[in-house]
Amino acid sequence: MEDEQIIQRTVEWIEENLHEDIQLADVASFTGYSKFHFHRIFQSVLNMSVDQYIRSRRLAASAVLLIHSDERIIDIAINALFSSQEAFSRAFKKIYHLAPGEYRRIMRSVTFKQEEEFFMLEMKGWLLSGSHPHHFRMGIDRHVVHTGRASGYIRSEFVTGHEEFATMMQQFKADNYIGKRIKLSCFLKCEDVEQFAGAWMRIDNQLGDVLQFDNMSNRPLQGTLDWNYYSLVLDVPPESKTISFGVLLQGKGKLWANQFQFEEAPENISTTNLEIMPELLDEPVNLSFEE
Repeated sequence: MEDEQIIQRTVEWIEENLHEDIQLADVASFTGYSKFHFHRIFQSVLNMSVDQYIRSRRLAASAVLLIHSDERIIDIAINALFSSQEAFSRAFKKIYHLAPGEYRRIMRSVTFKQEEEFFMLEMKGWLLSGSHPHHFRMGIDRHVVHTGRASGYIRSEFVTGHEEFATMMQQFKADNYIGKRIKLSCFLKCEDVEQFAGAWMRIDNQLGDVLQFDNMSNRPLQGTLDWNYYSLVLDVPPESKTISFGVLLQGKGKLWANQFQFEEAPENISTTNLEIMPELLDEPVNLSFEE
């Protein structure tokens, strides 16, 4: 997972310098790699160039400003380091399929209506589960976005104990991935997480037995962290029946997620499977059932 650690450090640096004039040479210099080698790593992990990634983040930030602020479009364009409003409009329309002015008008009219109605609806495809799901809330956030128009979030509402947790999750058939090694990647951001947060993935058989599992417990998100890239890699054995995945939050805090992606992973990428074995005692105990 060395390449992922490089990408995580890079993404963190980009987030801190997003409104600076970042060049590939600057990013490569930060990592200590040559421009060619670093670009190859970045492209292989995120499936886009450094320039494409930076531009997509700036455009996402601009989309949020268009909806939730009254800043002039020219000022938003300059803040995103575009040379002109025309250049900004062309780039924005290529991603969002609307000119910035049209996007502001249309999205303002539908976004707030959707947010009002969302309290009565569940997000399509996503379920809220866990030990105390009613102590948490999941939803769509159009203010805090990595790329695109929205992110999903889970946050604590009435949490009183450190052991309480909830997950925003999905489950689907394993048929298309049988015998393969799969990689689940996403971008995560957290705020004031006291205990533990992260992404997770689980492979189960017909009886519901866990075959492979990773919940990032050996690399948890805690405190407040900006957007960054994370991935989990598991094998899907022949007897697999279902694949479950999502994000989880234990204790108080808030976690955002964006851009989940599944892809087949080559054999030279190690799995992140956590070996979960029951603790064995040295000798049997409580044989008389009196303790």
